[in-house]
Amino acid sequence: MNNIADLSAAIAQTGVAGDHYVRQRTLKASIGCAGVGLHSGHKIRITLHPAPVNHGIVFRRTDLEDQPLFPARYDAVIDTRLCTCLGDASKGIKIGTIEHLMAALAGSRIDNVLIDIDADEVPVMDGSSAPFNFLIDCVGIEEQSAPRQVIEVLKPVEVEYNGCTARVEPGHGFEIDFEIDFASKAIANQRMSVKFDDGVFVSDISRARTFGFLHEVEAMRAAGLARGGSLDNAVVLSGDEVMNEEGLRYEDEFVRHKILDALGDLYTAGLQLQGKVTAYKSGHHVNNLLLQALLADETAYQIVPMAKAALHSAMAPVLATA
Repeated sequence: MNNIADLSAAIAQTGVAGDHYVRQRTLKASIGCAGVGLHSGHKIRITLHPAPVNHGIVFRRTDLEDQPLFPARYDAVIDTRLCTCLGDASKGIKIGTIEHLMAALAGSRIDNVLIDIDADEVPVMDGSSAPFNFLIDCVGIEEQSAPRQVIEVLKPVEVEYNGCTARVEPGHGFEIDFEIDFASKAIANQRMSVKFDDGVFVSDISRARTFGFLHEVEAMRAAGLARGGSLDNAVVLSGDEVMNEEGLRYEDEFVRHKILDALGDLYTAGLQLQGKVTAYKSGHHVNNLLLQALLADETAYQIVPMAKAALHSAMAPVLATA
């Protein structure tokens, strides 16, 4: 049974949402913040609201007259060139740079939230997920009556694009194994594997910032983009040197941020994956291709309630840097 609504109804009828299953979660209260848009440079305000069971993560453009809703789903993604962008291409409406907020929600196991936003991109904040996790901590998390569902991977699925690969295969809990390889000596080859147990995202991944090279930033600004980008919200490299005066937050901050991005991108599946993702030089586009390939094959997955045993079976992260 792969239909989420049908599964939820069946669970409610059979009473399977007992103590053996993890329950869905939302926020205890509404909370908002303001920040700068990475590309527009404009001040943007977002507000996170509690939402009912099976609502999912949904964005609402409050600056538009009809206040359109955009479920944060892989099949509503319209652009992945510089970020993960939801929208309606036919109407020219979008919501960009959702991945850092999505990662914060995934890392905190938030299933249901309505996100009001008054612009076409999520504010970049400090370039990481930590400010959004702070908002979640401020209001707290509320367990809901229905069980949390996960997408259990049943067989391996792999995609490749321009030498970048991503693979998902069956596994206990949820794990991301990510490798990057850059010519810059400041990054070079880095690899990290994280099994997402409670608290692991916040402690080991959430503070890793987005990064880019100075020549790329200059090119984007010439094209009218990255107007809000600065050393306050990104790690910027010039050749082999990190330009940020304070340096890095982690020695391997670059691969940690790629894991953060992947976690946020993969949460657009609509539910958490249960399985292992292995990625090599993957980005927003390949992450989205992986979800498309997985969810197009009904023999590759099933939607099941999340057992409490699965939540606590995850191990601590393992780091391997080459």
